[in-house]
Amino acid sequence: MEELKLRPQEEVKWDSISLGEVMLRLDPGEGRIHTTRQFTAWEGGGEYNVARGLKRCFGLRTAIVTSFADNPVGRLVEDFIYQGGVDGSLIKWVPYDGIGRTVRNGLNFTERGYGVRAAVGCSDRGNTAVSQLKAGDIDWEGIFGPRAGSRWFHTGGIFAALSASTPGVVTEALDAARKYGTISSFDLNYRDSLWKAIGGKAKAQEVNRELVKKIDVLFGNEEDFSAMLGIKLEGVSDDFSEELDVSAYEKMLREVAVAYPNLKIIATTLRTAHTASSNAWGAIALYKDEIAHTPQRDVDILDRVGGGDSFASGLIYGMLTGKDIHWATSCGVAHGALAMTTPGDTSMASKSEVERVMKGGSARIAR
Repeated sequence: MEELKLRPQEEVKWDSISLGEVMLRLDPGEGRIHTTRQFTAWEGGGEYNVARGLKRCFGLRTAIVTSFADNPVGRLVEDFIYQGGVDGSLIKWVPYDGIGRTVRNGLNFTERGYGVRAAVGCSDRGNTAVSQLKAGDIDWEGIFGPRAGSRWFHTGGIFAALSASTPGVVTEALDAARKYGTISSFDLNYRDSLWKAIGGKAKAQEVNRELVKKIDVLFGNEEDFSAMLGIKLEGVSDDFSEELDVSAYEKMLREVAVAYPNLKIIATTLRTAHTASSNAWGAIALYKDEIAHTPQRDVDILDRVGGGDSFASGLIYGMLTGKDIHWATSCGVAHGALAMTTPGDTSMASKSEVERVMKGGSARIAR
């Protein structure tokens, strides 16, 4: 496995750019989607959450490439993006037809779960503006080229599953990123709800096996590697309720590395869900044939959505700032743990909080 070679920070406009859908999340708080009478609004999306974490927690320069129907809902999500500090200048706006017959913005209803009641997500994202993006719609040469540029590019399997045309957008972006020396990362993020009507796991593997050949850094969990790449985790129970066998995860990562020699880092979170509000949480990564393992620790969870995205942004931050893979993996685990203690998809953690958790700091009140 080769070493990451990053573009100099002073030569580019952004530290990282994400490509993906950003939806309006409607959260019933402690209630249930099907019985609530009120929702709290947030923004969220697997690829966007990484850019948001890198900016909001770690202070890096990030941008989002996405598309919205130009109506009040789209402008509300844009306002959330700006509140998080992510550059929205690359958003593609599409005229709205008045009722969403031809284009609309995605909604994501998510309840957090508690104890024995698992978290539940119900998305309403068909025919969205971003799902209609196709190759040629985005000026990737202008984004990654010498007039602008980014050190890192992140996208994933959620965006690639939105329509028949979105994998072509990913391919175009990855090719341009590689041309200009931008490191690319991809989170497999398998979602059965996105693939089941367009070919299921067979189609997911057909699409993602080709995309993974073009990237440098791969994120996923055990289900992602099996569903998206057909590489299974052995020796672990189907419900992951027992203590996880780290050697089985190491074996899986090394199998991925053999199948895709272009990869420079492969990382997976380690999660054992005791209940919806109590998980054991850790991670393992492979870089330059070396394993970095941050052991699981029990964490109390308020809202688990976005934990994996925050892990990715923490690891990316470590690599962008020249830290070693052990530090970067530990940073990702700490950031993901903190992100799951607050509501919404995105991180509300500070860098000092992440560093305290990395050092084993307690939850004693700070005042």
